[in-house]
Amino acid sequence: MHIRRTFALSLLLSAAGAFAAPPKYLIIDHSSETVMEKTAAMAVWNSRLDAKMTARLNKLYPVSKWGFISQVEGGFTDQNACVVTARVIMVPRITGSRLVFKPNKTATTFASQAGATREQCREMARGKLEEAIAAVGSSLIRP
Repeated sequence: MHIRRTFALSLLLSAAGAFAAPPKYLIIDHSSETVMEKTAAMAVWNSRLDAKMTARLNKLYPVSKWGFISQVEGGFTDQNACVVTARVIMVPRITGSRLVFKPNKTATTFASQAGATREQCREMARGKLEEAIAAVGSSLIRP
């Protein structure tokens, strides 16, 4: 009787593990609110670093040992030109939600657009962040 309960419990636990959410990388965003809000940055990260990409990346760079930092800065010049810089850095993770600033991989993208509206500037910032994430991802694993 005891063996049946143990077997049933182990079967239940293994089934629960099979349907558990995949692990996620710790991502810290330090973007300027003028061009990229934190929620928008995290939405870009979630779209680019989906479950399939995380699973592939996790084989070489475990979630428990690595994390990412992103930063999007910029704004408007005196001539009303939007200037944006996006940076993505892969760094080691220590305990819990702490990262060590010892960059392993880094990608920086930048662009400018004359006469852009605030929304066009934010859209350009989203695009540059996506580009930087893709650059770091492609340097870590083959597409």
